[in-house]
Amino acid sequence: MVDDQNKKPEEKPSRNRFFRRLGSFVKWAFILGIMGVLFAGGALTGYIASIVKDEPVRSRAEIEQAIGENALTGFAYFADGSPIGQFRTEEDRRIVEFEDIPQKVIDAVVSIEDDSFYEHKGVDITGTLRAVKERILNEPVQTGGSTLTQQLARRVFLNLDKTEDRKVKEILLSLRLERFLTKDEIITAYLNKVPFGNGSSGYNVYGIKAAAKGIFNINDLNDLNIAQAAYLAGLPQLPSSYSAFNGKGDFNEKNFNNALERQERVLGRMLALGKITQSEYDEAIAFDIKSSLAPKVAKAYNTYPYLMLETERQAAKVLMEVLYPEASENGGTTAEQLEEAQIQLRTGGYRVYTTINKTVYKTMRSIAEDDSNFSAYDENKGLEQTASMMIDHKTGKILGMIEGRDFNVENMNYATQMVRQPGSAMKPIAAYLPALEEGLIQPASIIDDSPIILKDGSKGFHIPKNSNGRYSGLVTARYALNQSLNVPALKLFNEEVGMEKAWDFAKSLGITTLTEDDYANATTGVLGGLSHGVTVEELTNAYGAIANNGVFHDAYMIEKIVDYKGNIVYSHKAEPKQVFSEQTAYLMTDMLRTAISDGTGKVVRDNFNKYGDIAIAGKTGTTQNYGDVWFEGYTPDVTLGVWVGYKTQANTLETKAQKERARKLWAKIMNEVSEQEPDLFTTKSFTKPDGITTKTVSAYSGKLPTSATDKFVTDLFNTKYVPTEYDDAVGKAKYITYNGVNYIPRDETPSDMLKEQTVVKRKRAISDLIKDLQAAFKKMSSHEPLSYYLPTDADDDMPTEVDPRRDDGSAPDAPGNVRISVSNDNAVITFNPSSASDVVGYRLYRSTNGGPFQNQGKVVLAGNQATFTSYAGGGAQFYIVAVDVAGKESAPSSVVGSTAPAPPQEETSDEGVIEVPGEVVEPDDNTGEENNTEPSTAAVPSAPSGVTATVTDQGITISWAAQEGVSSFHVYYSETGQEPFNEVGTASFTSFKYNNAEATGAFRVTAVNAAGESAPSAAVSVSR
Repeated sequence: MVDDQNKKPEEKPSRNRFFRRLGSFVKWAFILGIMGVLFAGGALTGYIASIVKDEPVRSRAEIEQAIGENALTGFAYFADGSPIGQFRTEEDRRIVEFEDIPQKVIDAVVSIEDDSFYEHKGVDITGTLRAVKERILNEPVQTGGSTLTQQLARRVFLNLDKTEDRKVKEILLSLRLERFLTKDEIITAYLNKVPFGNGSSGYNVYGIKAAAKGIFNINDLNDLNIAQAAYLAGLPQLPSSYSAFNGKGDFNEKNFNNALERQERVLGRMLALGKITQSEYDEAIAFDIKSSLAPKVAKAYNTYPYLMLETERQAAKVLMEVLYPEASENGGTTAEQLEEAQIQLRTGGYRVYTTINKTVYKTMRSIAEDDSNFSAYDENKGLEQTASMMIDHKTGKILGMIEGRDFNVENMNYATQMVRQPGSAMKPIAAYLPALEEGLIQPASIIDDSPIILKDGSKGFHIPKNSNGRYSGLVTARYALNQSLNVPALKLFNEEVGMEKAWDFAKSLGITTLTEDDYANATTGVLGGLSHGVTVEELTNAYGAIANNGVFHDAYMIEKIVDYKGNIVYSHKAEPKQVFSEQTAYLMTDMLRTAISDGTGKVVRDNFNKYGDIAIAGKTGTTQNYGDVWFEGYTPDVTLGVWVGYKTQANTLETKAQKERARKLWAKIMNEVSEQEPDLFTTKSFTKPDGITTKTVSAYSGKLPTSATDKFVTDLFNTKYVPTEYDDAVGKAKYITYNGVNYIPRDETPSDMLKEQTVVKRKRAISDLIKDLQAAFKKMSSHEPLSYYLPTDADDDMPTEVDPRRDDGSAPDAPGNVRISVSNDNAVITFNPSSASDVVGYRLYRSTNGGPFQNQGKVVLAGNQATFTSYAGGGAQFYIVAVDVAGKESAPSSVVGSTAPAPPQEETSDEGVIEVPGEVVEPDDNTGEENNTEPSTAAVPSAPSGVTATVTDQGITISWAAQEGVSSFHVYYSETGQEPFNEVGTASFTSFKYNNAEATGAFRVTAVNAAGESAPSAAVSVSR
């Protein structure tokens, strides 16, 4: 009993102790486990916290905004909607919406990249563990384990470096993306952002839409077949190794084969996952992918480099106004804002629609790129350059342009960026147009083409010249413009319109390059003397207003800009401005029409194939030494401007072909464009508006004719400005000419030294002009001789002052050094003038066969060339006497001829003068006795022979054969060629100038001596 009792207590403690120990172990194991988990969790948490401590916690809005942002490619288009190309970038990015992505594309991408995409919440644990195993074991194929969501998170928010830190951030961001975005939004964002390698143009294509276009030339993703979809789906894993094209768009065989192997894996996964059937798989494997690749396409900056650059430049300016409207309105946009607009343009997916007509542009470019149209490259001067612009002046649309000849030589746009002197092309804009608009001139108005003296700073004075090397005198405004005379334009600019008004007028026509210095000092601005110059675009645009009846449209190239969603963010709005009247426009057009038909634009007339079928008008322009040549011309529908020169203006155009280059290029462009785009030339003539009439006026004053008017001009007038005053600039007068100036003769001056004919009263008399010239010469370092500056019609100037020469009371000295030359019975007698200061002229005496000397009725006025001409037959002998202002003759000069008798001696009569021209005088023997020989009886001369008429740039020159014993000739004119013939002038020599360049009809001539006037010559006709 005791034993039993003793056993039981011994067994019980042993069993309890075991369970206590076991429980204690489990408890501590659990505690330690919990502590380990907590420690590991804390360590992991700390590690993760250390990785993401600098990463922001992104809100839903921030995530949605970042996912929605895409750097999209922008494109430019011709006016017909055909593409010019994409903006300057090495990438092609295009956006696509989820509903436009076909299921086969999604299936292909998900099958190869993330087959559990629709099951996981952003992270695929199995895939991640597999990637860890592959990395630890350094297996040859490592899948990465990233889901599509992770790849998207990495591309949007992280860099692409492969680090453990990035992987942690990627997983956390993926979880957050899945929280805020749907699967459709994620797959769409992924397909819009991942790279697919190079397209056939060499651009890096981003996004499935750009890839389809760049690799297969497919715009609509629904047109992709399964083989193509699988091919594209396999590219994002390693674009550099799978891209079938390189950066130039050339085919890469090795990479293409790599891509094909990748495509087979994609198709295999699609088949395994049940996305396609076996037959679809077999069909896709059999499909010839290579033959479906897009053909190589040159980048837009290779095909249209000038145009793409100009489109980008102009579109950026327009977009800047859209982005910063307030700053733009206040003129406060900055370089930074423009740069931002340029970035937006290149990356914002904008579509820019231009006004450029593709056919016109390509035609103009082909002409510019044809070397046969230009001079050969010059080692010193470089490439002969050209610029041109064609504008639809009814809207302001720029239809085409030549920006330069070779983008690789010079990428500056010569048509829009270059500023050069306009030469005479500025005359219509700043001189003739404002003068016509203010009624200061009409086409028939008379302008004095005589020197204008301009101040020239420290140099004193400047006397501009005409390019023809002379001053034509009184000319019509039409003639002055036709012949591009410089001086009439300068007088309109400086004296009639005024420089300030002229430049204001030019600015109203879009000339923006004028400076304050131009307003103050550019007195020769209408010839090209500007501080900077003008652009081809602006000058052509200004001419367009003439063609458009005085309505100015600012030229533009950007029609509209559309964002990637299809919203129109900019559309051009026309703002026409009536700068001058349609009557002024028509008159200017008609004057520029004849500048082509009869003036400096004849080269255009002769080279434009449709001249006469399509109405044209235009103006040449040339700067000093031919540093620039221009032609600005237009039809009723389009305006075309052309410039030619070298990059540096000091390098001049030297050959005749170069000097005509702008005119010939203008005609060539018009020939080809009118042939290829006839719809641009539907209006065949310029329409005359109401308020235009035709009137005949005096060719001396531009006023209504009077009975004294004997020269007329008929032309167009604005009815507001038809003259109402009568001609007060013309009349008959007796005068004497001395040193190029007509003077009122003194009472005692011999009548044979006087002229009596129609004379013209100018605004500034020739005598005043000479005084002004002589005063200017004193302050000029160099100048031409005075005679150079006298206009060709100076002889017709109405005298206003009395002859300054006064009788000194003595007979003048005889002329000296008399010489004769004889050719075909024509004698030329030259002499040295008398030294007497009061000599007014010289008379020629002739003896035949030893007979008495007879006054030939010919005179040479003092100051003129000291030469007589006469008939040399019959053993003729000659001497010359000087005649002073009182009529006193000098002693005879030495006698010249084939046989020379002793010269006659001085008369010993009290007067010592032979008063009557034509009196026969014999040399005497100094006895003081009168010579009783009777003068021979003169017969009425025969009619002049050999009459010819030559048309010159200033009128018509009538010439005829010399006649013996004739004192003067009368010239008669009939407009119809029939009776009556009216006298239009007299001549002392064998030619006469009729100052009417537009005259037609017939002329005839009579000879006059003391016995009377001959019968008229045969009529000589003039036609146009």
